[in-house]
Amino acid sequence: MLSRREALVVPAAVALTGGLHPSLAFAFAADGDDDSTRVFTGDKKPTDPRLGAAKTLNDYHPFVVPKTKEAWEKRRAQVREQLLVANGLWPLPEKTPLNAKVHGPIDKGDYTIEKVYFASMPGHYVCGNLYRPAGFDSSKPPKFPGVLFAHGHWAGGRFHDDGEKAGKASVDSKGEPDMDRARYFMQALPATLARLGFVVFHYDMVGYADSTAIPHRAGFTDTEAELRLQSAMGLQTWNSLRALDFLAGLPDVDPKRLGMTGASGGGTQTFMTAALDDRLASAFPAVMVSTGMQGGCVCENCSLLRVNTGNVEIAGLFAPKPQAMSAANDWTKEMMTKGYPELQQLYDLYGSKDKVAVRAWLEYGHQYNVHAREMMYAWFLKHLTGKDQKHTEAAFKPVVPPRDLSVFDKDHPRPKDEVSAKTLREQMTKASDEQIAKLAPKDAASLKEYQRVVGTALRAMINSDLPKEIAVRVEPVRGVLDGLMVYRAAIGRTNEKDALPVFGVTGEKYNGEKSAIWLHPQGKASLFPNGKALPAVKALTDAGFSVLAPDLLGTGELAFAKGWPVDKGFAGYTYGYNRTLLANRVHDALTLIAFEKLIEKNNTIRLVGWDEFGPIAILAKALAGSAVTKTAADLNQFHFEAITKTDDPMMLPGAVKYGGLGAFLALCAPGEVLVHNHKGTDTGKVSRAAYDAANAANKLTRSAEKLDAAKVIEWLVK
Repeated sequence: MLSRREALVVPAAVALTGGLHPSLAFAFAADGDDDSTRVFTGDKKPTDPRLGAAKTLNDYHPFVVPKTKEAWEKRRAQVREQLLVANGLWPLPEKTPLNAKVHGPIDKGDYTIEKVYFASMPGHYVCGNLYRPAGFDSSKPPKFPGVLFAHGHWAGGRFHDDGEKAGKASVDSKGEPDMDRARYFMQALPATLARLGFVVFHYDMVGYADSTAIPHRAGFTDTEAELRLQSAMGLQTWNSLRALDFLAGLPDVDPKRLGMTGASGGGTQTFMTAALDDRLASAFPAVMVSTGMQGGCVCENCSLLRVNTGNVEIAGLFAPKPQAMSAANDWTKEMMTKGYPELQQLYDLYGSKDKVAVRAWLEYGHQYNVHAREMMYAWFLKHLTGKDQKHTEAAFKPVVPPRDLSVFDKDHPRPKDEVSAKTLREQMTKASDEQIAKLAPKDAASLKEYQRVVGTALRAMINSDLPKEIAVRVEPVRGVLDGLMVYRAAIGRTNEKDALPVFGVTGEKYNGEKSAIWLHPQGKASLFPNGKALPAVKALTDAGFSVLAPDLLGTGELAFAKGWPVDKGFAGYTYGYNRTLLANRVHDALTLIAFEKLIEKNNTIRLVGWDEFGPIAILAKALAGSAVTKTAADLNQFHFEAITKTDDPMMLPGAVKYGGLGAFLALCAPGEVLVHNHKGTDTGKVSRAAYDAANAANKLTRSAEKLDAAKVIEWLVK
């Protein structure tokens, strides 16, 4: 007769031992390996793709559209939260006064150009030019649609001059109609929009044109920046949001008719801003959205940003609002067949397939030439003014010499309070710490808000949750070891390709109700050193528990052949596309919890983390909620603030920003938790406050000393 455990998994062609009498089990066959817990034996090799090369910005990043609008809306919310967390904008920082200065109008006849600078944060200035239709009267302003223009990585930014040689090549290839527009397309675009009745703010990327207090690509690539989610990408994105604040607040701009465009890195800022700010009504990111290269600069990358997502899906967050984009003979060249069909499918969920458009000019390289610009003009005319018409860009003369567009002059010198990256980061840290401190739980309502904010951040940092389906990768092999019934198998998530080796143990008292998940640096081999069960394992099985031990990523059979590779120049190039090692291990722990819940149908799940794997248990419990009934964790004197290298196995971008290990322990409330061997820091205050707020102070047990295994198990099975 099949046991209850076996009956649950036989439909999946799997037989597990739990509950079988030892006489019905068989011993493991000799396989030439001293470790009898091995899953991948003989010619079998571990199949988990995470053991291979890390994903990079140059890999293939497809978008799979959910089948229903409801499924997409849920996914959309998750990705948007991920983007906000990654950019260091969850929760949004305080929007301090811009104190914008607008001066030096240049009369161009049918439009004007003004010079602008404002503080996106105290001491950090965004500079740019404001293009307005002629006839602006501040006493009786009409309400024009507004467009934000992000310039991208062209030399000089908004001051860009493509030069005689490149300009002539553009004209000869018919990418541009004349030398003025070929050399100064950065002026041609906003000038044409202003002539068409749009107010355009053309602003600097960090380190370009007038915005040079912080050099481009500098100041945000160290370990502390990672731990606090301070990045060039996040700063640039914040500048874009504040630039939109400036534009929307102008007296002659209709805040309900706002658009944004940009090419290359400016395209990145366009679809990122469109994904994060609901005020935009239309968008046109040029030559950037694709399933190919995702953005090569540090200002287009940051940790957590594109883990399990990519630019096409991020652009899709704007649906069903009208969005068009151009492609060229660059990394976007396959957009018509890889990316655009999926965006059409997504927009079709809303019955708005006509509100997304892509056109490719494969005869041209990476550019925002007159053909793409004219597509953009028609798109904004239609969706921001209601005029369904094409527009042929007219010549513009005279071109304004780039030096005359500069914001600063003798009457408007650089602000004296302008700060460096170091000082700005110190200010950002202080403001963020104060913001997170205000979330400290005081009662049930504030605990709920704390869990919403910090819990959402942790989900984004780990990029995981409890799965709803579990797959068996390697069918279990059953046997007896040291008088206990055991099995070895590999499991994973149905929608992934992971293959997590596990070892299960049960005794005669197991009744199919209680399980303990065992997390140990030595993996599943730690259960039976020298072929003998640890006393702690015996204690668990004697109490009627099954024990499930995995080789988490990087341990046992999932050990790396060449270590854990992290980009040495900027960790965001690695962690922007891959979970960190710690996040992967927490992800695996959540897979185990789901396995016990969904496959084994255990109602009582205990989680125990030993030595340096104790913090993994806390993070998993924080995300698993009530699915885990008791958690015991050796905190191993660990705290995130002590991490000094980005390739540290315990690295978790954002961990310090949200309060460290104590903050994640607070998310475990009101669950029963034992932590021991912890470092006495102020982070303990928030965990105690959370348990007090949950009226569960007696559910959190803390010991500064390292407890022996017997005491931990005694507490765990109680």
